[in-house]
Amino acid sequence: MKLAILSDFHLGYDRFREDAYSQAEEALISAASCADALLLPGDLFDIRAPKPEVLAEAINLFRNLSRMDWKTRTVRVEAEGKSYTTVPLIAIAGTHERRAQRSENPVNLLALAGMLIDVSDGFAVLEKGNERVAVYGIGGVSEEQFADTIRRLNPRPMPGCFNVFMFHQSTKELLPFDSGLACFDDLPKGFDLYVDGHIHNRVEKKVHGKPFLIPGSTVLTQLKNSEQEEKGFYVYDTADNSYAFHKITSRRFVVVKVDAAGKEPMAVSKDIREAIERAIPAGSGKPIIKVEITGKLKPGFKNLDLDTSAFSKTYKDRAIVEVAKAGMESVETNSDVDALRKGSFDNVSVKDYGLGIFVEKLKQNKYDLDISPSELFEMLSSETSKDKATKKVLEALFP
Repeated sequence: MKLAILSDFHLGYDRFREDAYSQAEEALISAASCADALLLPGDLFDIRAPKPEVLAEAINLFRNLSRMDWKTRTVRVEAEGKSYTTVPLIAIAGTHERRAQRSENPVNLLALAGMLIDVSDGFAVLEKGNERVAVYGIGGVSEEQFADTIRRLNPRPMPGCFNVFMFHQSTKELLPFDSGLACFDDLPKGFDLYVDGHIHNRVEKKVHGKPFLIPGSTVLTQLKNSEQEEKGFYVYDTADNSYAFHKITSRRFVVVKVDAAGKEPMAVSKDIREAIERAIPAGSGKPIIKVEITGKLKPGFKNLDLDTSAFSKTYKDRAIVEVAKAGMESVETNSDVDALRKGSFDNVSVKDYGLGIFVEKLKQNKYDLDISPSELFEMLSSETSKDKATKKVLEALFP
């Protein structure tokens, strides 16, 4: 059986919404044309409560797939939600879709509509001819809960099946600076393939001697240096345990570096213009160009003297330009800043980093209430109104 692995569509992502939709569409159509089943390890949406028009776009995408003549069928599902289809589109919710306990998330809504099967905290068995594939999924949870969730659910491979363990988390092996993450050894043993989302660049490793694959996102979001690679998805063939990466058409992303050391602002501006011109290819679409400036300006000049605000307007018809002066800033040295300078936070979202700080602060203050720190964080961040968020938390803490 051929299993396509596609992740992190981030449908509804405001900055590149059209890219998110068109690139997810191409990935899904291409994958469906060459695979027997699709595995979707989370973050199909960019936010936990997408706008109705974004939900409509997702429904259109998955309705077309669900109407295809699939030779593979889902013959058994045991998960939190009920299954309303037998199409082999197997998904879990990611961290962007994660909501407070007992709340519906947008992936679950697609499952309720019969567009796909949500195996968050459960499993599904797929069948094609005499072959069976079992997919066990754990939806995105806070990092501090992941290892405990594995122990609580105790996922086990199913006899007579090719077994896939699908999740949506970071691990120590991928982000070694974070001691609070689970590691590969914490993942359940006995599975034939490990599939992960969350990380936006491709990863190919081994877990318990078996393949571990992350396809990366299908759209640019964080504009990290590691996102310069081409976008796409994996297809894994259970017949010979081989896999290949399939590229999709995606907006080109280029990071260029400009050294400002000892130069006057006008000279640096000239260097930036030249770097942008070199990065814009002829006749190949509108790229995203990130300019990173390093080094200290000539003595007597301040960073504020270098005005970079006009570049995005100047090139708006030919490129999407972002200029970062972070390498020029004079900042206090500490371990977090050092990690940032080295790019160690490339694969961590602002939300996840904020959650980590929130949890750590609660631990330092000996937090000991019935609601977990991560669920408390979700409640506080689930409302745009401070009053509503506070009321929700108080009602949960003091029913």
